[in-house]
Amino acid sequence: MEARFIFRFKPVIVGLAAAAAIAAMLAFAAPPAAAARRARRAQAEAPSAVPLEQIHVFGDRPAPFGLDAKAAIMIDARSGATLYAYNEHVKIQPASLAKLMTFYLVLKALHQGRLTTDTMVTVSEKAWRLSMNSTVSRMFLQVGQKVSVNDLLYGLMVSSGNDAAVALAEYLGGSTDAFTEQMNQQARELGLDETHFSNPDGLPVPEMYTTAFDMVKLGRAIVRRFPDAITYTSAKDFTFDKIHQPNFNALLFYDARVNGLKTGHVEEAGYHLVASAHANGMELISAVLGTPSATARRVETEKLVDWAFRAFSSVQPDWHKTLPGEVRVYEGSVDTVVVAPAEVPSVTVEHGQEGKVTLSGSFSPKYPVAPIAKGQQLGTLVLMVDGKPQSTIPMLATAPVGRGGLVKRLIDRLRLRL
Repeated sequence: MEARFIFRFKPVIVGLAAAAAIAAMLAFAAPPAAAARRARRAQAEAPSAVPLEQIHVFGDRPAPFGLDAKAAIMIDARSGATLYAYNEHVKIQPASLAKLMTFYLVLKALHQGRLTTDTMVTVSEKAWRLSMNSTVSRMFLQVGQKVSVNDLLYGLMVSSGNDAAVALAEYLGGSTDAFTEQMNQQARELGLDETHFSNPDGLPVPEMYTTAFDMVKLGRAIVRRFPDAITYTSAKDFTFDKIHQPNFNALLFYDARVNGLKTGHVEEAGYHLVASAHANGMELISAVLGTPSATARRVETEKLVDWAFRAFSSVQPDWHKTLPGEVRVYEGSVDTVVVAPAEVPSVTVEHGQEGKVTLSGSFSPKYPVAPIAKGQQLGTLVLMVDGKPQSTIPMLATAPVGRGGLVKRLIDRLRLRL
C-alpha cells in the first residue's frame, strides 16, 4: 500500500532524519524546476508498454506517444468519447481505486438523504486496527471515536485511509461484507462488467479486479452525478487529529487543471491513478494503471492531460436555438409542456473543427394529445459534425400533463380538424 510522510503538530526535537523528512515533503509539494525537468526526461525515455500501433486514438489519429503503464485510457467526460486507450479491458488488481466505489456509495447516500456530512460515525475496533497498520494508508482513527462523515470522506479521498473506508462501510452496510455486496450491486447497475470488489478499502485479494475502462466509467459517474465530489477529490491536504497529510494524487500540486480523483498501489499491480481535469469547457477522465512508481503515474497521466487539452475540444451547442423549450399539448389540463433533451448535447472534435458542429431537431408527433407522461419522448435532436450525424438525443417532457375537461377536449379536437 502507499506510504507517505506524516506530521504531528506536537513539540519535537528535529534531528537530521526529521529534517530530511521535511525536506522530502517540501520537495513533494513543490519540486525544484531542475528536479522536475530531470523527472520528465527520465520518463520521456521510459519504454512504452505497447507498440504505438496498438494504441487507439480518437479519430483514428496516429498515437502521439506510448506510456510506461500496463493499461491506460482517457475520455471526454462530457461526450464519453475515448481519446486514447490501450489494454483498457485487461483485468488488474485495483488497490485503493476500490475506494472510488466506496466514495460513490457514500455520495449516493448523501444525495438520497440517508445521512448528512454532519452524521457522526463511531469507529469500530476493525477500523481502528487498520489505523495501527503501518503498511497501509490511514487517517489514524481511534477505537470508539466519533467522526463526521465529512472528515471520513476527506480521510478516504485525501489520506486514502483504509480505516476511513471501513468506518464508512460499516455505517452504511452494517458490516464490510454487506457493504461489499452493495459495491458489486452498484457496479452492475453502472455497467462495470469487468470489475469485482472484495472489500471497501482495496487491500489485495486474488478475486478482486478491475480494468482501466471500468475505472474511467466509474470516475465519470462520480463527477457527473455528484458535482460536490470535487470538494473532496481536489483537496491537496487534510489534517485530522493534528496529523497533516498531503493528497496522494501528486498531480494536484503540478497542474491546476487537475481536480481528482484517486491513486492506488500494490506491489503485484504497480501504481495507479484515475484523474479528472477541467479546462476551457472540457472535462477529462483518465485511468493510468500499473506504472512502475508514484512519479511515473503522475508524469504519464500529465502527458495525457496536456496532449488531450491541446488536441481536442468538447463542444456543447445550444439546443434552444434548434427547438423551443415548450410544446403545445392538445386536450390537456394545460396548453403546453416544458421539454428538455435527455442529456446535454456534447461532441468531441479535433481543434479547429468546432465550427463544423451543428444540431437539427423535430417534434413527433406534431400535435401531441394528452395525457402526457413525465419523461415521454416528444421529439429528437441530431448532433452532427461536418454534416455527419454523431448522436441522436431524445427530447423529453419534464412534467406530466393530464387530460383536460370535456369542454377543453372538444375545443381542441375542433382545432386539430381545422
